[in-house]
Amino acid sequence: KAIQVKAALEIGRRLSALTDDSRPVIRTARDVERLLGASFRDLPQEEFRILLLNTRNEVTYQHVVSRGTVNASLVHPREVFREAIRRASHAIICAHNHPSGDPTPSAEDIAITKRLVEAGEVIDIRVLDHVIIGDGRCLSMRERGLM
Repeated sequence: KAIQVKAALEIGRRLSALTDDSRPVIRTARDVERLLGASFRDLPQEEFRILLLNTRNEVTYQHVVSRGTVNASLVHPREVFREAIRRASHAIICAHNHPSGDPTPSAEDIAITKRLVEAGEVIDIRVLDHVIIGDGRCLSMRERGLM
């Protein structure tokens, strides 16, 4: 019984340590790569995720939108924004991996990014960036002027 009480106290201590200060803040594409790079590494297929952000660009939630094939992931604006609307997000950052290791965007990547930016404008949820993560490298579509 003492072990259970001790474990419960430890869980409470750890939960109280998780304040808003512990939320990662996204300022650059490298911040996104640091946050997601390890989980994207060695995935055999593309995976498209969104980071939901509050007004201080703190990550409040991470959501997997779709898993695709070796070189494609199907993404639709309604699927991307569903979770952002449900969680009343201020903005999102889109991210996906390229299993080939080369983060160069495809024509489809550029087209869906522009479509997501337009949809976000309609519902007042900004798309701050779309980051493509390759093998130890990342590319920001915002920094490249592709949005």
